[in-house]
Amino acid sequence: MEVHMMVSFDASRPCRSFALACCLVSCAAAADPFQAARDRLVETRIATAGVTDSRILDAIRRTHRHEFVPQSQVPRAYYDMALPIGQSQTISSPFIVALMTEALDPQPTDKVLEIGTGSGYQAAVLSPLVDHVYTIEIVRELGERAAETLARLDYGNVSTRIGDGFLGWPDAAPFDKIIVTCSPESVPQPLVDQLAEGGVMVIPVGQRYQQTLYRMVKLDGELQRQALRPTLFVPMTGAAEETRAVLPDPANPGAVNGDFETLPEGDEASLSEFVPGWYYGRQVVQAGSPDDRAPQGEHFARFRNETPGRNSHLLQGIAIDGREVSQIRLSGMVRTEGIEKGPTSDAMPMIAISLYDELRRDLGTFHLGPFRGSRPWRTHSRLVRIPHQAREAILRVGLFGATGQADFDAVTVELVD
Repeated sequence: MEVHMMVSFDASRPCRSFALACCLVSCAAAADPFQAARDRLVETRIATAGVTDSRILDAIRRTHRHEFVPQSQVPRAYYDMALPIGQSQTISSPFIVALMTEALDPQPTDKVLEIGTGSGYQAAVLSPLVDHVYTIEIVRELGERAAETLARLDYGNVSTRIGDGFLGWPDAAPFDKIIVTCSPESVPQPLVDQLAEGGVMVIPVGQRYQQTLYRMVKLDGELQRQALRPTLFVPMTGAAEETRAVLPDPANPGAVNGDFETLPEGDEASLSEFVPGWYYGRQVVQAGSPDDRAPQGEHFARFRNETPGRNSHLLQGIAIDGREVSQIRLSGMVRTEGIEKGPTSDAMPMIAISLYDELRRDLGTFHLGPFRGSRPWRTHSRLVRIPHQAREAILRVGLFGATGQADFDAVTVELVD
């Protein structure tokens, strides 16, 4: 009613202003249709998981991740998950990018070296936070594509290079900060040499499927390390891979610490949600007491979530070769209490295994469950046929967005002849 009165009383100027305002809002939404998805990603998946630096959260909100993934992956660009980008490489999950960036503590005057450009997304997140980013990619096709994307999006303070990241970028050293987005078995000495005294390095280190993300500070020429969390990155190739001492056996797949009896020690003992052998733990503890006994041994994994859709899980990478393994048995023990489905159809407790080919393309997921309501300890198992093209797997245990409490024990992956 007020609008009609305004139009009849004051000609058309307010109407035109109102229409123009509506047009500007619509145009802004059309120009950036993913902004709401980025806001939701930050609010529900990153801030709730412990990243608190407002600069980092704002950088994730402003960085167009859909520009850095293949067209086929755009619909999943703002899911909190790693995605394939070709050449057997992945773009890290937004949470891990945010976590590593926060651990790096980027400052406006910093000169940063990134090892493993990949898609260019991590460099793009760092760009507005530092003075300059130098980034190296060993895979030429990925490095050239990332350089084109970064230039097209006007990231003018990012320099790219094709080469072996193990060797660093000596003619641009020293660096205030170094971030490594692929995993060597140990820290390459050239990177230690190129890090400025007092500088920070964030790097995943360890065996192919058993890695820990570290924050390291260079003091008196030596690295002082702080464990951040278990993780899983693609391996650092080139010189780092040639010197790797421990190699996985894809002909004999199996779960590590599936009985949850191994407890964290040393640097890892002080970490919350750390379960040895597993990574990306969310809302999980190793439980077990005389009043709440494990069905086998002394400990089990307990997941508890009160917010529908919030992550609560454990993951584990496994080497598996479909040319040598035709069938496995997936099994585990489960107890549930007050379970209610989360906001999506698959947001329920389960034990699952996802299979991937050598290019990390998804070959399917097979699961035990989903489990509902309240049930005592029960054993569940199933046979899973392994496609000939399978080369690795991700074992998944948890609530996956459901609410309530779920306990798991004796999670196994066994070869079936």
